[in-house]
Amino acid sequence: MQQSAASRRRFAVSAAISVITNRVKTMVTERARVRALHKPWGASDLRPWSRLHLDEGPIGELLYERNTDSAPPPSLLFKVLATTEPLSIQVHPNDAFAQKMGLPSGKTEAWYVLSAKPGAKIAIGLKRSLSPLQLREVIEDGSIAGLLHWRHVAAGDTVLIAAGTIHTIGPGIVIAEIQQASDATFRMFDYGRSRALHVDQAVAAAEAGPAAVQPPPLRYSDARTVLINDPHLILEHIALPRNSTWDFRPTRETWLFVVTGSARIGAFDIAIGECVFAADESFHINAGLSGLEALVAYPGPALASELLCDLAMKATEPSSLATVVAPFAPFDATPPDVRP
Repeated sequence: MQQSAASRRRFAVSAAISVITNRVKTMVTERARVRALHKPWGASDLRPWSRLHLDEGPIGELLYERNTDSAPPPSLLFKVLATTEPLSIQVHPNDAFAQKMGLPSGKTEAWYVLSAKPGAKIAIGLKRSLSPLQLREVIEDGSIAGLLHWRHVAAGDTVLIAAGTIHTIGPGIVIAEIQQASDATFRMFDYGRSRALHVDQAVAAAEAGPAAVQPPPLRYSDARTVLINDPHLILEHIALPRNSTWDFRPTRETWLFVVTGSARIGAFDIAIGECVFAADESFHINAGLSGLEALVAYPGPALASELLCDLAMKATEPSSLATVVAPFAPFDATPPDVRP
């Protein structure tokens, strides 16, 4: 049966309205709210990142969330972690393993060190490769703590924790963490705390050996440095001069976290430790008197090539040759014997 011309026009208008309506529903720029989570290894003072206080004990995590409970959950989570004790030695599953357990995704994450006391360390991977049976044995007798590859860290270091990588964080560190939206964590060793271990799952999920060498960051433009470029997530550092104005163009869900300085973003002001969630909506960033340094995180795999535009210069173009910068040395596959 053929449609009349009028019917086709009504259908086209209806379809166009539907597309516009759906697009408007996805457009958002909002100040993220923050929720403090008690952890036994946490800190009582998180300044300057937060002035929150929990009566029930130290704060281990600041979880940044969408501003309304009815908002659809993001595919990436943004947190700040603060440690005064070592975290458990743990591993996260990859997507395939998690989905076999009935979970929507695994958990790859990235860390940006906000501050670290002298001598502070993290551990990523093992000093040598182990078979599943050997891994089970060192978990059960506790000797896995001596097989970790520990590395000193300082503010500004960036680390990718791919799913399957055995890892932990030592005391005296504040870290910004971006991760796949999953709670799947399998503890192997907990430094005498009474929490449950997940030995079977950890052995099955872990890549029991040295961590892969991490590519160094890339200078994408004068204002943008790509710290982590992973299929699951991309983490950038942006540095905007004082009193400069920029157009920010997120085409997918995007977190922006202030590391130093301040800015006016759209209709509101943000400062150190505050976070903005945006999706599919452009807005202006007016950097404050001290400029703005911020972390920007969004889902991979493709870089957001038009994310940031200097309004004074009309555009911030990527360099013809990306510049390699290395604030964090790649991990050596044959690490020295460094014990916590």
